[in-house]
Amino acid sequence: MFVVKKLGLVPYQAAWDLQKEMIQKIDRESYSDQLLLLEHPHTVTLGRGSHQENLLLREDQYQKREIEVVEIDRGGDVTYHGPGQLVGYPLFHLSDRGNDAHQYLRDLEEVIIQALKEWGIQGARKEGYTGVWVNHVKIAAIGVKFNRGRVRRGYITSHGFALNVNTDLSYFQTIIPCGISEYGVTSIEQVLGEKVEMEQVMKHIIRGFETVFDSKAISDMEKKYAE
Repeated sequence: MFVVKKLGLVPYQAAWDLQKEMIQKIDRESYSDQLLLLEHPHTVTLGRGSHQENLLLREDQYQKREIEVVEIDRGGDVTYHGPGQLVGYPLFHLSDRGNDAHQYLRDLEEVIIQALKEWGIQGARKEGYTGVWVNHVKIAAIGVKFNRGRVRRGYITSHGFALNVNTDLSYFQTIIPCGISEYGVTSIEQVLGEKVEMEQVMKHIIRGFETVFDSKAISDMEKKYAE
């Protein structure tokens, strides 16, 4: 079982702090596994494997465009988050799933691939890369952290995926996404030629998690995050 929390538009730091708090509770078994679904204001995040040259603007230029730049503890390079992009943070204890980090990444990709089928979009993996791709352009990025449990042995996951739904893709021009210059990015809207309802995307993502992880989703009250 996992609990789904739909949080709306959440500042990046607030969502990161919430993940840390929940991980401690999951470790103590006072919380079930959680799936946080949300959007962020315009934010560029730099993972542990990031390179400064993949930031294409100066600090003052990011500030002028009201894009927050945050260094974080997930794997991977630089990526963009913003309105119209569905961000998912699964906080799952992997002890019941063999603590297999590689399989977990493939499972996240499969969740998104299954969800995209609902719109007739053929998502795929790309050899040598993480994430989900449509015709050699990336529609979903994945970057995670595996936190070692202190009370209950095994990994607890944090961070997760970012699926471009109705995203303003021009913001990706301020970075080299994931440090990959030879391939571009796309969105569900761009592929279909029309916007889609975020609620529908969340519904199919949740269903994908239930199928791929063979677990039941329990909906939390759909309250917006309050600062």
